[in-house]
Amino acid sequence: MGAEADPDEVARAILLRQLTRGPRTRAQLEEACAKRGVPEPVAQRVLDRFTELRLVDDEAFAHAWVESRHHGRGLSRKALRFELRRKGVADETIDRALEQVDADDERAAALRLARSRATGLDRYDRATQQRRLQGLLARRGYSPGLAAGVVREVLGDRLDGDLSP
Repeated sequence: MGAEADPDEVARAILLRQLTRGPRTRAQLEEACAKRGVPEPVAQRVLDRFTELRLVDDEAFAHAWVESRHHGRGLSRKALRFELRRKGVADETIDRALEQVDADDERAAALRLARSRATGLDRYDRATQQRRLQGLLARRGYSPGLAAGVVREVLGDRLDGDLSP
């Protein structure tokens, strides 16, 4: 930060640049200001103003993140919680955002994901198919029990000839 630069203007410019790249959490924006040498009281003051204007909203960020990553990538609640924590979202905010995904939604997402990937595993034996699908679901944060049940169902459907998604 230059000696003649107004710290508030520098902070605003940093925040606006970050937000034009995509939604960010308050913690991510605090970190960006700190890296650029903005004094913490200045960063907090500008962030408070951005929050008042609803340009920074961790609650909305978390809800959008859960919606996007659960439906788009098939991530489990556990994986979503981990990602949101890494982005600095408060646990209470994460809990509220994760309320939109219940156990049935999670199982349905795991089934969609496993079915979509199972079609590319035809060249492998059943044990390899099972191992790969369970590994995929584990990497997406699903519990071993849920993953095993979903894989059994998907591979059973494929053996029975029901290839519908």
